[in-house]
Amino acid sequence: MSQSQPLKRVEELQLVAEIENAARRIGPHVLRTPLFHSVYLDELNGGEVRLKLESEQYTGSFKARGALNKVLSMSGQEKSAGLVTASTGNHAQGFARALTLSGDRGLVYLPENAEPSKVEALQHYDVELAYYGNSCVETELHAKQQAAEKGMVWVSPYNDPMIIAGQGTIGKEILQDLPDVDVVLATIGGGGMMSGVAAWIKAHRPQTRVIGCLPENAPEMYLSAKKGEIVMLDDPPETLSDGSAGGCEPGAITFDLCLELVDDYLLQSETQIADAIRWMAEKHHKIIEGAAGVALGAFMNNAEQFRGKQVAIVICGANITTATLKGLL
Repeated sequence: MSQSQPLKRVEELQLVAEIENAARRIGPHVLRTPLFHSVYLDELNGGEVRLKLESEQYTGSFKARGALNKVLSMSGQEKSAGLVTASTGNHAQGFARALTLSGDRGLVYLPENAEPSKVEALQHYDVELAYYGNSCVETELHAKQQAAEKGMVWVSPYNDPMIIAGQGTIGKEILQDLPDVDVVLATIGGGGMMSGVAAWIKAHRPQTRVIGCLPENAPEMYLSAKKGEIVMLDDPPETLSDGSAGGCEPGAITFDLCLELVDDYLLQSETQIADAIRWMAEKHHKIIEGAAGVALGAFMNNAEQFRGKQVAIVICGANITTATLKGLL
């Protein structure tokens, strides 16, 4: 992206203003997570490296921000028929928590084979659960159809300006804590978090490089950007970064935003992701999920690219199953 290029899509969606509004709207209900300085990572690039610990956020993920902003931005009349989403992980918890806080009625669709620990976590919130299908895509398509038939509001995990704006408050906090940041690395799945973070960063500090990080086993946004159109893989291999797997749906607003805002992409192998998760536990005694390991590993394995720079890495979540973590350790 050229530094002189106007942020056309950002301006069309009024994203910067919406992120400002989102910060005020959700501020009382989310944690302002620390931008944690890692002296260990400083040694790798000879600069200053900080970790934006969304792993410490309510629900253990940045997704708490976007879902809450979406729910709180709507009028009572808009929400009166109820809200519906589909998710097997972090978005579902963020959505469930948002409904519990707002007192609204909603429904989360899960695949029949959803991870039991994730189902158990959702049962602690005041939200209805329903099951359909055996894959995320199958479940999501059914949930969207049900929302349309019943007149309920569909809440996308990423393809919604209010979701993007909520996630964009992460970028606002990064610049407040590190005004001269040179590089921001974050993991991309559907692009909701990256679109919001990058929109704020590029509007206020266009010279900052924004790097999208993806697992080699689920590189849909990277392939899409390379081809100039949305690419969806039919049967991708499994990845530790299950929170970012799946890419974005045809027509998603996040695709154009990522084309406009992301300066470069870095891919990580499953071994590199696992190494990053272990490294975080050993050095900083913190549990992170696979998607967070992607961004952390991308820096660790490419640190010379960022020699002497001030770097912020978004540690997007901590929701990894005990069995997976035990296996890695």
